[in-house]
Amino acid sequence: MTRLDKDQSRGGRRPRGPRKPSQQSLGRWLAFAALWAFLAGGGVLAYFALTLPSTDQLTAAQRQPSVTVLADDGSFVATFGELFGEPLRLREMPHYLPEAVIATEDRRFYHHFGIDLIGMARALFADLRARHIVQGGSTITQQLAKNLFLTPDRTIGRKIRETMLALWLEHQFTKNQILELYLNRVYLGAGTYGVDAAAHRYFNKSARDLTLYEAAVIAGLLKAPSRFSPVNDRALAADRADQVLQNMVDAGYITDAQAHAAERQKSQLATADRAPPGSRYFADWVASQIGSFADINGHDVIVATTLDPKMQTYAEHAVARTLATDGAADHVTQGALVAMSPDGAIRAMVGGSNYNESQFNRATQAERQPGSSFKPFVYLTALEHGIKPTDVFNDAPVRIGNWEPHNYENTYRGNVTVADAIAYSINTVAAQVIDHVGAGNVIAVARRLGITTPLPDDDSLALGTGSVTLMELTSAYAAFASGGVAAWPHAVLEIRDTHGNVLYHRAGSGAPRVIDANVAGEMNELLEGVIQRGTGRAASLDRPDAGKTGTTQDFRDALFVGYTADLVCGVWFGNDDNSPMKHVTGGTLPARTWHAFMADATRDMPVRDLPGPNAFVALDNMFGRNAPPPPPSGGPPPPNRPGILQSLMNAIFGSR
Repeated sequence: MTRLDKDQSRGGRRPRGPRKPSQQSLGRWLAFAALWAFLAGGGVLAYFALTLPSTDQLTAAQRQPSVTVLADDGSFVATFGELFGEPLRLREMPHYLPEAVIATEDRRFYHHFGIDLIGMARALFADLRARHIVQGGSTITQQLAKNLFLTPDRTIGRKIRETMLALWLEHQFTKNQILELYLNRVYLGAGTYGVDAAAHRYFNKSARDLTLYEAAVIAGLLKAPSRFSPVNDRALAADRADQVLQNMVDAGYITDAQAHAAERQKSQLATADRAPPGSRYFADWVASQIGSFADINGHDVIVATTLDPKMQTYAEHAVARTLATDGAADHVTQGALVAMSPDGAIRAMVGGSNYNESQFNRATQAERQPGSSFKPFVYLTALEHGIKPTDVFNDAPVRIGNWEPHNYENTYRGNVTVADAIAYSINTVAAQVIDHVGAGNVIAVARRLGITTPLPDDDSLALGTGSVTLMELTSAYAAFASGGVAAWPHAVLEIRDTHGNVLYHRAGSGAPRVIDANVAGEMNELLEGVIQRGTGRAASLDRPDAGKTGTTQDFRDALFVGYTADLVCGVWFGNDDNSPMKHVTGGTLPARTWHAFMADATRDMPVRDLPGPNAFVALDNMFGRNAPPPPPSGGPPPPNRPGILQSLMNAIFGSR
């Protein structure tokens, strides 16, 4: 019998192939994988738990103090920093305010443990059906966790931390405490945090006093604070409020009748102030000065200013209309305007064509050449040195050292009076005058009137080769409008904190006299001639007015600065890259823009004469009884000019 037969006869088994894993082995592998997954998941959770932000300062408001800027009528201009309202308890709020928020943001708020699994599933289904995100699954607790501790970054890590913090919040606080924290901290647009700040910003009242419709407006802001803001888009805000009211009906908080009654309160949206968009240039300028007036560290402050909202609107429209009408054809891209009362109170300011595109303020920050609009300081110096408006100079080609000034279009008039020289902006006469009185004396006069930028100490200064800001140039002209009293540009009237404590109040005895009243009156008569018969005719108003045009080389800058007895205004047009405009002079676009603004701004003001020379002194001058005053600052003696009566006698009887 063979071995095989023996094995078979003994009951032996034939050899088999490789064995398959048993169920026990598979179970061991699954358990092993689950253990590693658990450990890995635990490690991830441990990592995120260790990197959670501190919750020690949960109730402390970590923020910069807010600065709210108001116009002279108390209307809103701008807010800087974070504006928080008064922390309110739920019982202090009208019941429909938290109800509107719950109905819109988290209808199952009182039924979940911080994470709403049902809401997440519903949002996921809606997003998949729409093939893009249309609903969010975050609860109020998760939103609070994000607002208090995290950044708005859309990352998985942030979402994990948000979930863990939400669970911690639910463990540490009651539902009402969480809702209370949320309503007092959530961002609601326009720099406001919390429902009380939003109520004050949009409706000028405490959140305690909100109506049902106003509560719906505020609850509607949570989805997109800027988009649904009643300041930015009242129609869209109203549509969103209607949706919130319907949500409240669906949630059973109010009836259809109550919702319809609330919708009839839409007119209340009109109380939400909206500042002219260009007023941000003014607000930025004011905010930059707050620290020099008062220590506001830790204080939310309200700043009352001199800005006139109507004038601000007129100013923005005047500049925008000019740029829209003539900007492209004349290669002009920027404009600026500043208007003030004769004492220097800023009433309107336009710092550029579009604040959103450029926050650089061309009224206060840009230093540009003023061209012939600087000549009034030359002629003021001349009057103070004894030169009279009737004195005659020869308008002809002139050479002063190595400098040969030329007139616009190279035309000359021959013998002209000082009055005509300034009216027609004759360069050769201005050059002769500054050569006579001295550039140093002209600089001293400009400094006395408020020009602070460096100026070249040479005769070319007569044609405005130095650089100035529109603000300081305009404020220097204000000394003419006031009859010789200095004007220091200012805007801040009072600073107070949110508790009503006054931190600063403008006071003082006023600015000093910087021009003799009679000389200031003579300057007003000279500058009236610019508008009546000279280069500034396009600016003429139906009331006494005066001013001066200015144009720089190659038409890079064009200005008109002028005034009435009650308002001073400077206008500039040009390009930020200093490229030339197409033959734009101070007597064209700037003068026309000045006229458009001033006609609107002074419409309701009484018609008043500009300050003139003292009648008795003028009479003495007419008869030649007053000797000219000695030249200030050691300047050269004035020319010996006869009075009008002496001139007539000389003409009749002959001079000796």
